[in-house]
Amino acid sequence: MRNMFAEELYQNAIKDKSIYIIVADISPAGNMQNFQKKYPDRFVNVGVSEMTMIGMCAGLALEKKRPFAYTIANFTLYRPFEMVRNDLCYQNLPVTIVGMGAGTTYANLGGTHISQEDISIARSIPNMQIIAPSDPLELKEAVRYCCKNSKSPIYLRIGKSGEENFTQNSIEKWKFGKIRKIVNGKDSCILTYGPIIKKAFKLKENLAKRDFNASIYSCSTLKPIDKNRLKKIFRKYKSVIIIEDHSVINGLSQIVKVEAYDNKYLGKIIDFNLQDKFLNNYESQDALQNTHGLSDKLILNKTLNILIK
Repeated sequence: MRNMFAEELYQNAIKDKSIYIIVADISPAGNMQNFQKKYPDRFVNVGVSEMTMIGMCAGLALEKKRPFAYTIANFTLYRPFEMVRNDLCYQNLPVTIVGMGAGTTYANLGGTHISQEDISIARSIPNMQIIAPSDPLELKEAVRYCCKNSKSPIYLRIGKSGEENFTQNSIEKWKFGKIRKIVNGKDSCILTYGPIIKKAFKLKENLAKRDFNASIYSCSTLKPIDKNRLKKIFRKYKSVIIIEDHSVINGLSQIVKVEAYDNKYLGKIIDFNLQDKFLNNYESQDALQNTHGLSDKLILNKTLNILIK
């Protein structure tokens, strides 16, 4: 995802001189290096000064530029939070805050580098919008949107490297603000976002072996949430399964449960997320997710136990 972001931003910057990128203590790689070399006036590395990064982006936006703030997710959002809230969101400026390596991506570096509550924080700020693409292909579309069409601050939540593509044969096209059907099914509905979509496909595969046919939807726009699509999902499916690499607090699960209550949904909601705890497992992202209860085996067993009742 990191490489796709750099590639798509660079290609858009070639055509649009208003695109700037302000980074904080990140060594440019791939086409980020090309961006830096070809457009040095539009590439600024502020070092370990994330507050300055956000302040510069605010100033550029006020001058009708289209800036991107880019570094590791916890440093992009948490450290300069006051500037994100006051400089960007209070003034409703079209700045894209890119949280690279979000969720449990940096599991091997411990809790300081894990952003398990970032969506919750970003959702609570007025004017902030949130995009969390499920794979590099969705990220490509999201970057194009941020370059050309965004009118408000956006938190763009992405992975790091090595993520697979799962949406190349999607039933529907990506569109900002829309829940997107990826694979059709009739028995259950799996809602997800971000690179953890791989677990949704694994669950669909395992459920199919037991004669359950599940749809998969990408909820890549988390704010504003697509309430109309959720209403249709509640009418169509007797069970909704949610898989996310985010805290149980104020993520997709709670969004869906609130909408389900408001729509008097009587079906089953089965959700899998990160616990409201700092759990220490420094082996790998998969290992940390397993510690939180997001192993493929546990997801399957819990889902089957509830579906069969």
